Amino acid sequence: MSEPIVSICDLQYRYRGQKEFALNGINLDLSKGEFLVVMGPSEAGKSTLAATINGLIPHFQKGKLIGDVTVMGRKTRENTVAQMAEIVGMVFQDFEAQLFSTNVELEVAFGPENFAVEREEIGRRINENLDYVGLDAIRHRPPSTLSGGQKQKLAIASVLALKPTVLVMDEPTTDLDPISKMGVFEITHRLCKRDDLTLMIIEHETEEALYADRVALIKDGKLVKVGAVREVLSDVDLMEKMGVMPLGIPKFFKRMGIRRPKVLCSIFESNLPLTPEEGFEAFTKTDWKISESAYQKLVSEEHAALAKLNRPLIQCRNLEHSYSKEVKALDGVSLDIFEGDMVAIVGQNGSGKTTLAKHFNGLLMPTGGEILVNDLPTREQGVFKLGQRVGYVFQNPDHQIFSETVFDEVAFSPRLRKLSEDEVKQRVKEALKAVGLAGYEEQDPFALTKSGRQRVAVASVLAAQPEVLILDEPTTGLDYAEQRSMMDMVCRLNEQGSTIIFITHHMWVVAEYARRVLVLKDGKILLSGATRDVFSHGDELRDSSLRPPHFVEFSNRLGHTFLTPEEMSNCIEGVQD
Repeated sequence: MSEPIVSICDLQYRYRGQKEFALNGINLDLSKGEFLVVMGPSEAGKSTLAATINGLIPHFQKGKLIGDVTVMGRKTRENTVAQMAEIVGMVFQDFEAQLFSTNVELEVAFGPENFAVEREEIGRRINENLDYVGLDAIRHRPPSTLSGGQKQKLAIASVLALKPTVLVMDEPTTDLDPISKMGVFEITHRLCKRDDLTLMIIEHETEEALYADRVALIKDGKLVKVGAVREVLSDVDLMEKMGVMPLGIPKFFKRMGIRRPKVLCSIFESNLPLTPEEGFEAFTKTDWKISESAYQKLVSEEHAALAKLNRPLIQCRNLEHSYSKEVKALDGVSLDIFEGDMVAIVGQNGSGKTTLAKHFNGLLMPTGGEILVNDLPTREQGVFKLGQRVGYVFQNPDHQIFSETVFDEVAFSPRLRKLSEDEVKQRVKEALKAVGLAGYEEQDPFALTKSGRQRVAVASVLAAQPEVLILDEPTTGLDYAEQRSMMDMVCRLNEQGSTIIFITHHMWVVAEYARRVLVLKDGKILLSGATRDVFSHGDELRDSSLRPPHFVEFSNRLGHTFLTPEEMSNCIEGVQD
């Protein structure tokens, strides 16, 4: 048996000034040409593990390192980061921090130039890798003018130009829209087929782990399980216990196996289907039938609930917005947002999602058409007045938070409106309770996790007691458990009377939490309606560079659109609750 390309032996690491080990007893080998996906909750040690492969730990990030990381016979503690860069390529989660050249071509050339590669060979590598990632046509553009997906592709091309034997990618699709994610995943799918490259990717999109050879689950700095993709992703209970999103299709078959164990044959129990194709094939081998009456009851109850939402709070009539003569971000948008609504706005970057949402509270004003909030044009109300009715939580909470304590942050808006201090205290108390941060009043908001800071940002908007709450990408940068917690909180606010509008790239969040969906493309509404109705239009969604979750795709193949494994299992004949 050949020696592993990467060997991690009894690895422990503790950051300087910390008491706990970020990595604790890691043992892991990677073979030549292997594709390993590392998954786990926030603060599990995933990025720390990645930084040990190329020597950033221990050479740049100081701390206590025990054990060894060996790559192609080189121990990282005995070789500099520059020496390790000859064999290990690294694409960081914050990929923009890797880009600094004046154009795309020079960015790709930078690494080989530093390793004294001959000019002719550098030119060949530039051409080869820009073509590989699909950026050849924009080789002379400055990186600053590229989209997020294009910047990520450029970072990958720049690393590939060094011809690494091992490539480590730390959450390469964080903050990217669906079309950009698909572009990056397409590249990783091709990379994993190369036998000259060992690939290790830290990923939070469970569906993309299907393309790996093995999956490693890490939590609290320890490897909980390492195994073949099917073995790990079929373990639904472990995935949920780990705080990693389980796939919907095995979750459905697991649930059905518990409820009807005699029907689910042993081959499914040990070999649960993972993909829409496998799910469809497996379902057709059973005697299960979808109850048409149960399904129609589900749909009719949904439509009846939507019909009760009949008081429009926000009305757009042929809304247009142009940032310049050449760029029309919104083009004839007409819609209603009703009191009590829970609406998701989706679409690729540049489709107009955020531009539309910023019109709802006056951050932007129409350049054509009209928008009414509570029957009055936004032009007549102004940002200050609209801000009392329509609250806006930005994608990055760090762009919104500025106070030294949680209390002062949440109290800012009520104080700005000159409320009495007793009323301020009451509003802060209620807002923090709503987001699950009661007792955090004196803490520094910047000392909290991303999820905690996001909750502070929501609380600071809630303290103004708006009728409508807009959240721009509320789950970005959060792990699965944090995403669930955030959206459960938002759902509770909706149940308590708040009208919710959220922008997201996570289609499972839309499927499980939104009542209605607006799909934007090129500044126009491509689809709108009840969530189930929108997700039944797979072709139109793909035309908008969106893709329903695998589970929804699976159910669509069976002729019925189900949004969760639970509701589908409750519609199988003979097992309804």
